[in-house]
Amino acid sequence: MAAELSTSINIKEPRWDQSTFVGRAKHFFTVTDPRNILLTNEQLANSHKVITDYRKGIISPGLTEDELWRAKYVFDSAFHPDTGEKMILIGRMSAQVPMNMTITGCMMTFYKTTPAVLLWQWINQSFNAIVNYTNRSGDAPLTVSQLGTAYVSATTGAVATALGLNALTKHISPLIGRFVPFAAVAAANCINIPLMRQRELKHGIPITDENDNRLGESTNAAKQAISQVVVSRILMASPGMAIPPFLMNHLEKKAFLRKFPWMSAPIQVGLVGFCLVFATPLCCALFPQKSSILVSRLEPELQEKIRANNPGVERVYFNKGL
Repeated sequence: MAAELSTSINIKEPRWDQSTFVGRAKHFFTVTDPRNILLTNEQLANSHKVITDYRKGIISPGLTEDELWRAKYVFDSAFHPDTGEKMILIGRMSAQVPMNMTITGCMMTFYKTTPAVLLWQWINQSFNAIVNYTNRSGDAPLTVSQLGTAYVSATTGAVATALGLNALTKHISPLIGRFVPFAAVAAANCINIPLMRQRELKHGIPITDENDNRLGESTNAAKQAISQVVVSRILMASPGMAIPPFLMNHLEKKAFLRKFPWMSAPIQVGLVGFCLVFATPLCCALFPQKSSILVSRLEPELQEKIRANNPGVERVYFNKGL
């Protein structure tokens, strides 16, 4: 008869060591697994029950350690770490690869005309707005006006960048023109993410000690979190938007694509998808999900509060969001 599973496994933390890049990469390869979006509501509910029961010290009969970790990652893929609410399907990290490969592939195929730029940049920013809202840090809600401002600003910034660069590259090599969508995406990320998370910049995000005891909210921690997310998002898009242009520029000179020009979009989508399968988890792993900041770098009044109530705390922790 198998021994009963221990109740001392720390499922609040990822299975792998998050102080190393390799450990974080293993974690995010699991979190961003596209197969997770195919899970049924029943499977999600079952994982939710397994995890909530385990946290209360209740172990399902016959549950193994591998099954517990699988349930934890299914749970994490669908439920927000701070609010506990079920996340919008296309906003989950497991939807990043299939959604981004389709949108990015089409952005990079249909970039030469103004209507095409408008359409695909709008679709991309609509998707980004959903992802940024779904994966925000903290438990504070955004108002409809804040969501609208972020969405409109990022879409306008992306379209203006794309159209402006398209105009500048008309008389340059067609290869350079293929990089216009990437520049537009990078510019939009710098606008969209801070605006979508503007409440965190105004009011701060929850910070805790190493034992998850909440110590307050910090705007300085929010700035660090958002900066890290902007960097990782731009780098995440880089391979899929930097490598395919060279390949497509070469392939479009070949007889096959001249004979079947409609194959350009599916090939581009496939190339982007291949890049994103690796770039998404690896770039998510650049910074620890549970990031930290020295108490000395927090706001002065928060430093005083922490030093008065928790004199031994030198470093605090926060969820940076994705």
